Amino acid sequence: MVAAANPLAAKAGLDILRRGGGAIDAAIAMQMMLTLVEPQSSGIGGGAFIVYFDAAKGEVSTYEGRETAPASAREDMFLGPDGRVRKRASLRSGGLVVGVPGTLKALELAHRKHGKLPWKRLFAAAIELAENGFAVSPRLHDSIRRDRYLKDFPVARSYFFDAAGRAKAPGASLVNRALGATLGAIAESGGKAFYGGDVAGDIAATVNNARTNPGLMTVADIRAYEAKRRPPVCAPYRVWRLCGMGPPSSGGVTTLQILALLERFDLGSMRPGSAQAVHLISEASRLAYADRALYLADGDFADVPVRGLLDPAYIAKRSALISRARAMGKAKPGTVARRGAWGAGPAEDGEAPSTTQIGVIDANGNAVAMTSSIGGPFGSRLMVRGFMLNNELTDFSFRARDNGRPVINRAAPGKRPRSSQSPTLVFDANGKLVLTVGSPGGSRIIAYVVKTLIGTLDWGLDIQRAISLANHANRNGKTDLEEGTALADLAPALEAMGHDVRVRALVSGAQGIAVKGAGLYGGADPRREGVALGD
Repeated sequence: MVAAANPLAAKAGLDILRRGGGAIDAAIAMQMMLTLVEPQSSGIGGGAFIVYFDAAKGEVSTYEGRETAPASAREDMFLGPDGRVRKRASLRSGGLVVGVPGTLKALELAHRKHGKLPWKRLFAAAIELAENGFAVSPRLHDSIRRDRYLKDFPVARSYFFDAAGRAKAPGASLVNRALGATLGAIAESGGKAFYGGDVAGDIAATVNNARTNPGLMTVADIRAYEAKRRPPVCAPYRVWRLCGMGPPSSGGVTTLQILALLERFDLGSMRPGSAQAVHLISEASRLAYADRALYLADGDFADVPVRGLLDPAYIAKRSALISRARAMGKAKPGTVARRGAWGAGPAEDGEAPSTTQIGVIDANGNAVAMTSSIGGPFGSRLMVRGFMLNNELTDFSFRARDNGRPVINRAAPGKRPRSSQSPTLVFDANGKLVLTVGSPGGSRIIAYVVKTLIGTLDWGLDIQRAISLANHANRNGKTDLEEGTALADLAPALEAMGHDVRVRALVSGAQGIAVKGAGLYGGADPRREGVALGD
């Protein structure tokens, strides 16, 4: 079974499995197709986090392809001439915010270890569709129509808009021969076709010559990029064991923290979507997001105390701060031993909600949960050789100092910005895989994944019902409730408990696959156009 944010991508992945490919093979084929048909969310111009389960070995591996800052990056790169932090909206597009892409290198690294089919074969479907054209989906049309920056970039404008300047209509054919040629070169020569030669030269030139916020990325920055195999972050939750991504993603640690903080509460006895459940989950989220702001970032640049943040004694002390009846307000981070004195970054940061989720379980029980992104919608809006370049450097803390102390997630040369991407695998007490899950959603990804995990593990919902549950999120500030759902009616009850409630759109895009007996059950978020397909 496969699950992806677009039916064409899911079809490409399932076809690879039917041809004898493994889970990583299918994920590669799906990501290449998503680069073409969902360019607003992910692609080879961005980054990715991959959690892989080897069923024969019973082993979980994680592969990290997060974007890196170029050698020219400085902690004050987001300050204006007056020395003040620039408004985030002014930095959503252009060259300054482009990180060196990592998705291809991460997939290539994982394929060398776990791939079954030849690398070249995994690109065929995406290349064919790029050359012959695909129909614009309603969601892609809406994304083009709503984007305020895309028309300002000539290459993107000529591709996504018609001669009258209107977003290409649903059903219109989009042909992307430039991407077909790029993917063809990568299929033949591997990642070196992207990270060297003309492609790398064009990426650097596009970044440096951008009309808006030109950057200083070099071909040397691109050639130097390395994806990394990182240790997974795993922890128990009730009778299960969960594994996710460690730093530079905050997703794994923060997700596991929230669940651990909630373990002393009998969530299973509460009604899904009840005020009591939303309150408790929100309070645990405040505490975990407070720790996230102070402690979590690229572990290659600072001491990130992963073990201390998940230590049972620490969790018990933090969980005792949660009242069943009253909101605590803004939470302070806890005290965990580490090297270095760091300031706290913003609790509600600007991580943009345009990302994609891939799930795969192959015939041998191997599994992939992969979250990938180009940052905000259409990334930097810079298009080169048929793909969009990311704007992920906006995930760094724009304010580099806090009362004179360096903020842990400040920018630096070669550093990876903190992410909230939370691809997760769940195992039962015997080590058997029971669930793959993940979601888009910017810094609210963690909340969407937690909701889905609680829905399946505590409330016994099938994976589709758990994904479809109304969203809510608290990032150590306001308690957000999804507009147009029954949760919005909880606002008075939550406000009476002390919550500062905000009713708003919360557009997740979760995908999941559950294992029950000999069967696989897939779920795709109804808020987007994803599907799960299987045999």
